[in-house]
Amino acid sequence: MRAFVTGGAGFIGSNLVDRLLEQGCEVVVWDNFSTGREQFLERAKTCAGFRLTRGDTLDAEALKGAMAGCDIVFHFAANADVRFGLDHPGKDLQQNVIATFNVLEAMRANGIKRIAFSSTGSVYGEAEKIPTPEDAPFPVQTSLYAASKLASEGMISAYCEGYGFEGYVFRFVSILGARYTHGHVFDFLKQLSAHPDYLDVLGDGTQRKSYLHIDDCVGAVLRVVEIGGARREKHGVQIYNLGNLEFCSVTDSIGWIAGELGVKPALRFAGGARGWVGDSPFIFLDVTKIGATGWTPKLTIREGVVRTVQWLRANAWVLDRQ
Repeated sequence: MRAFVTGGAGFIGSNLVDRLLEQGCEVVVWDNFSTGREQFLERAKTCAGFRLTRGDTLDAEALKGAMAGCDIVFHFAANADVRFGLDHPGKDLQQNVIATFNVLEAMRANGIKRIAFSSTGSVYGEAEKIPTPEDAPFPVQTSLYAASKLASEGMISAYCEGYGFEGYVFRFVSILGARYTHGHVFDFLKQLSAHPDYLDVLGDGTQRKSYLHIDDCVGAVLRVVEIGGARREKHGVQIYNLGNLEFCSVTDSIGWIAGELGVKPALRFAGGARGWVGDSPFIFLDVTKIGATGWTPKLTIREGVVRTVQWLRANAWVLDRQ
């Protein structure tokens, strides 16, 4: 199998690339390195089945050429700046929705029928049903990021119906682990490295979230794609929540991070139930559907947080790049 991975030099994408290569797949990485890191591909570059192409998903013609000869697309490139989305509203439209359209058109031009897409649990907004299943009704969208992901899901679904594509949509909780470059663990560790005696926290610290380690995330994605490849019916879209079996509060996570660092910072809360506009106070996804495939997370949220802190401390250059 030859896989085309958009955003393959990013956090989730590069981990996926390594796993695909380990399984004997050929992999073509497409990345413009706006947020991806060359260092994340060091292991991949030693593999004979690896090819790196520098390019932007907004360059439709170049994308079509680079995708030639591939069997499946893992579309993981995106603008993931949720918190500051309102500062540049066009970015989510261009880098998420238009980019997804370009990927789908490049697939159509090359006769590629299979796509795996990284969406987000944020599409559920402030869900009324917790844990939230895949068939939960959609509330009002609270962030431009989630709205753009939901629009991209719609495009993929329509191509599956109209052109006979086979789609796998993964609605992630926040992912943690090696090559993690943004998020609360990153922000808190950077603060505590600069001033270990205090920590500024958005919101009131009671926000509850579920997190998943990158190894568990990639394992779930490939499990679904493997099962899908064995199905007789090669048509339509399948949607899966990817998350842990538990959740934690912001203050829980702070305790684990501080404990790993050996510090006891004073917490300075900004106040309010939300850290920013579009921040959901409670995200906890129902993972019954992915569990039915035989997948289950191997790491708890606490283990994922601690491993992320350990990786960031061992790779301080990532902190320095931000």
